[in-house]
Amino acid sequence: MPRFEVKQSAKLNLTSYSGLALIGQCCQAAQVEAVMSYSGLALIGQCCQAAQVEAVIDPRLPVSQGMRTSDLVKSVVGLLSLGKSDFEAIEPFRGDRFFKEALGLAKVPGSVWMRQRLDARAAELRELTDELSLRLLERTEAPITAHKGYVCADLDTFVMDNSDTKKEAVSRTYQGVDGYTPIALYLGNEGWNLGLELRAGSHHSALETEYFFERAFPRLRRVCAADAKLLWRADSGFDSARLLFALADERDRWAELGRSFDYLTKWNPRRQDKTAWVDRAEAAGAFEEVRAGKRVGLLDLKIDRAWKKAKRTLRLVVRVTERTIDKKGQHLLTPEIEIEGWWTSLEVAMADVIELYKHHGTHEQFHSEIKTDLDLERLPSGKFDTNDAVVHLAAFAYNCLRLIGQLGLTGELSPIRHPAKRRRIKTVLQEVMYRAAKFVEHARRLVLDFGRGVAAHVKVFTTVQARLCAVASP
Repeated sequence: MPRFEVKQSAKLNLTSYSGLALIGQCCQAAQVEAVMSYSGLALIGQCCQAAQVEAVIDPRLPVSQGMRTSDLVKSVVGLLSLGKSDFEAIEPFRGDRFFKEALGLAKVPGSVWMRQRLDARAAELRELTDELSLRLLERTEAPITAHKGYVCADLDTFVMDNSDTKKEAVSRTYQGVDGYTPIALYLGNEGWNLGLELRAGSHHSALETEYFFERAFPRLRRVCAADAKLLWRADSGFDSARLLFALADERDRWAELGRSFDYLTKWNPRRQDKTAWVDRAEAAGAFEEVRAGKRVGLLDLKIDRAWKKAKRTLRLVVRVTERTIDKKGQHLLTPEIEIEGWWTSLEVAMADVIELYKHHGTHEQFHSEIKTDLDLERLPSGKFDTNDAVVHLAAFAYNCLRLIGQLGLTGELSPIRHPAKRRRIKTVLQEVMYRAAKFVEHARRLVLDFGRGVAAHVKVFTTVQARLCAVASP
């Protein structure tokens, strides 16, 4: 009988259970475990639940069969919260179990269905989506902080560049590009969005803005604390007698309720004679020399303005600046005259009025976050109503991300090394939304495994989730 030599080859590795590889494929097909890079989407689902999306949307927009309208809304909000604005971006998520579970969807829609359903329901959705933001802020008791004692509501328009497209209502904007000029209202130092509506590119800032006022004023009364002093701020594009009268009327309504409402709108000098204003400031003895060759004068005026048959006396603070020497010491051949003014109901010193308006420029960052961080510069549809509905949903997604940033990325809880009173949307996307985790389904439980070395970020996630779950309704 031959004797066999026994050896152990280092190159050969045999296994008696090779079929286990097929079991692994089965687990992958069933998505028992999945690693994804957007774990923060779970918090967006909690925000939707806190805002009662299903209770707000489904009773008003019921369907006899097929996907619920609330699933459509949550799907679009989920995409926008990841910085994706085009309809085709939903396709990779159609087979994603985590996307479905995180947002509480019965089914993930396809891109074609999403586009068609938005086209059909755009007008009705626009009227309902603003309620979502209000409920989110109310139910989570979102922080609304003041600036120099005033909770500021900043109104402005901005430009969305949609050049080289044939989308409905795209026209020449005031920045010289073809696109849209939406109007937006931001509240508090945090910049909560209480109104975002799409407008044609050639739409003037003050045109039909009184209707926006009618929708915005009740929201402010609802969200602001009863003892808060509200200050409405707007630039010179809204210097209109009609709008100023609407603000004055709203101030009277707040006074009847025992609440404080003031407005501060920049004056549009239009075709004013600058030399005449210098003479007027000279006669009033208002000029003060702030440096060699530069003097500044402040005037506190009462101006009568009329709208239709109504008349009101409004306060106008005017600053007249005359320069005979520029900041580099160069003498000017003719004086350089600059006039600025502010319509206001505030009963404070003129310097304080000007100082309060300076902070109004902060809202430009909020415009940037909507256009760049949410990738909403170029809108996805060719139809105006559909794009307007997307913009309204983007306002809700913006508020969800802002809330996550304020609750989890500020104060002692923040894992970011530098302190801040407000985190921009881009930071929330980087630090929370695109945090990688393993999604595990086990014993009827849904688990997110963040791994090791991210304890600070896990604490942010659990803290924000606990805050949202505490107010979420089934």
